[in-house]
Amino acid sequence: MLIRKFFLHVSRKEQKKRFLERIDNPEKHWKFSASDVHERKYWHDYMAAYEDMIQHTATKHAPWYVVPADNKWFTRVVVASAIIDALASLDLHYPEVDTEKRKALALARQALLEEA
Repeated sequence: MLIRKFFLHVSRKEQKKRFLERIDNPEKHWKFSASDVHERKYWHDYMAAYEDMIQHTATKHAPWYVVPADNKWFTRVVVASAIIDALASLDLHYPEVDTEKRKALALARQALLEEA
């Protein structure tokens, strides 16, 4: 089993910018909750809790990747790269086709070619 966990860290400054954009843009109103502003008062408590959680739940087999997420394009590149590396570590291969299966494929091919 392969497990990778990603914590997308948005800075306080970027979070404020995104909240203001959600308030100013009617198409993004659905993304905003007034409680978000209240919760920002506890930013440092949340950061300490996240750090504690990451330190206590990261393992060799299920590591955390703390990814800067102020720039979405960069975040996507980092996450995609980690996923590609994880998949490459599996050393996956297509199944090998044995002689019996090749014969069955040849018969199926012939049947399809003879079909009207």
